[in-house]
Amino acid sequence: MKLIENYRYPYSAITSRPNFCWPNGEKLAVYVGLNIEHFSFSSGLGAQLAPSIGNGPDVLNYAWRDYGNRVGAWRLASMFDQLDFPLSLLVNTTAYEYCPELIERFRLRGDEIVAHGRTNSETQNELSEIDEAKLVADVTKIITEKEGKPPEGWLGPWIAESDLTPDLLQESNYQYLLDWCHDDQPIWMKTRRGKILSVPYPQELNDIPAIMVRKNTAEEFADMIIDNFDEMLEQSHEGPLVMGIAIHAYIVGQPFRLRHFRRALAHISKHRGSVWLTNAGSIASHYAGLGDNSLKI
Repeated sequence: MKLIENYRYPYSAITSRPNFCWPNGEKLAVYVGLNIEHFSFSSGLGAQLAPSIGNGPDVLNYAWRDYGNRVGAWRLASMFDQLDFPLSLLVNTTAYEYCPELIERFRLRGDEIVAHGRTNSETQNELSEIDEAKLVADVTKIITEKEGKPPEGWLGPWIAESDLTPDLLQESNYQYLLDWCHDDQPIWMKTRRGKILSVPYPQELNDIPAIMVRKNTAEEFADMIIDNFDEMLEQSHEGPLVMGIAIHAYIVGQPFRLRHFRRALAHISKHRGSVWLTNAGSIASHYAGLGDNSLKI
């Protein structure tokens, strides 16, 4: 059998790579990606709390997801303030029209804005090259107008890429993408006109797969984060690592989950000074600036 090979990056064992440090000599970088998503009321994709029933708008699941923008994200913002924790905000651009004051709340914190498509009611993997390029251009234009500068990072809705997604992003001046969960370090990926950096984005420490799919409890999800952090902190003595945590306001922003999530971040915060609490864009920028010390494609 002839396999279809992934040509974006070569195999590389993490134990055989160049050693380096994060900005102040740290070996472990930690970031949180908070997804701010807006959905169609009666069509398209969307995470489900319960199966939709019959015809008509899916009121139960739409309202559950909308809780994140109306309540959950605001509670999370207060928690991040209390813990002095930086953030990457992964934004559907339709949220700029629906809940602009929510994005403003995180903008005032100085958080990084990462492009997350138009809406998570759609994916980009089935689009033609022309249509996908237009999607990327439209999203980039809106964020640039709203934030005063173009976004540097991209996370595709539902992590659904076409064969050309990295190429189109690199050609649109994106510096990094978050769709891949194949490593614990940033990795250069080949594109048809150069390269783009892949920053690790978690699918294990991610509340949709963990809580909605595997049915982990709030306590179990928090314990996973703590155990993962403690283990990676030990492993980072052998080489630099990136630990990402991916959350959605309609899931972790629920009060009973928020309490446990706060416990997990408080544990990480106790190690402030020995680990780099940062955002995905800063990780990408530092790694790209390492020159010959970073792994080449």
